[in-house]
Amino acid sequence: MKLTISMIIAVAVAISGASAFAKGKEQKVPQEQVVTMEVTDEGFVPAQVKVKANQPVKLVVTRKTARTCAKEIVIKDLGVNKPLPLNQPVEITFTPTKRGQVRYACAMDMIAGVIIVE
Repeated sequence: MKLTISMIIAVAVAISGASAFAKGKEQKVPQEQVVTMEVTDEGFVPAQVKVKANQPVKLVVTRKTARTCAKEIVIKDLGVNKPLPLNQPVEITFTPTKRGQVRYACAMDMIAGVIIVE
C-alpha cells in the first residue's frame, strides 16, 4: 500500500485531535485541606476553622489532656463518632459539598466547635 501525503495528513490530524480531546478531559484533583486541632483544658483548639467547599479535608485531632470529657469527637452531619486517645493524632477525612457550618462536639455535647465551609 502506498501512503499519500493526504493520508499522512489525515492520520496526523486524527492523532492531534485525539490528544487535544484527552487533554480536555483531564480534571484537576482538588488539593486536600489539612486542619490540625487539639483538645486541651480549654476544649477544642481552635474551636472554629474555615475550609473550602468541594475540596477534600483532612481533620487531624490530637487530645493533649486527660482532664476533659472530649475523649471522642462527634460530627453528626458527617456520621462521625471517633475516640480521641491521649496524645495520638486521629484523622477524619471528608469533602464538604455545601457552604455553611458543620458542628462538632464531644460525646456529651458539652464541648463543641464549628467548621465553616466557604
